[in-house]
Amino acid sequence: MLTILEDKIATPLGPLWILCDEQYHLRAVEWEEHSNRMEALLNIHYRPGGYRRVACANPGGLSAKLQDYFDGDLQVIETLPTATAGTPFQREVWKALRAIPCGQILSYGQLAIQLGRAGAARAVGAANGSNPVSIVVPCHRVIGSRGTLTGYAGGVTRKEWLLRHEGYLLL
Repeated sequence: MLTILEDKIATPLGPLWILCDEQYHLRAVEWEEHSNRMEALLNIHYRPGGYRRVACANPGGLSAKLQDYFDGDLQVIETLPTATAGTPFQREVWKALRAIPCGQILSYGQLAIQLGRAGAARAVGAANGSNPVSIVVPCHRVIGSRGTLTGYAGGVTRKEWLLRHEGYLLL
């Protein structure tokens, strides 16, 4: 059975759950108001009864590092280890998301082309939407083809804040 250590931090965008394994690899990062979505993804990836959640303050320093990100150390998220389940295609998309530099964006179509799957923008969007480790696997850096801020499970307002925080959108 997988043991998942969990903590919750306060952020400018609301409380944020941080879940990792005992090796301190992030398994999920999710806004508190979307806890049901996070639990559904955990059940999909690890089966109900295949994991147990244990409260842990600042596991592996991950909570402090995510707080550092919100405090302005934008590069810290690039150093955080993840261990996600998901299909091979989802993991391929999530790996590509981590390669988008802070302060930059791609459209779903551009990301599909970059993955060698031109025409698969919707599939890329679906994989993006199934990302269990938001912020660290920066799905907020993917936008619509016309520059629209669409498709962020945490809400477009949070997506806009994150892009401003990272310097892509100006005040």
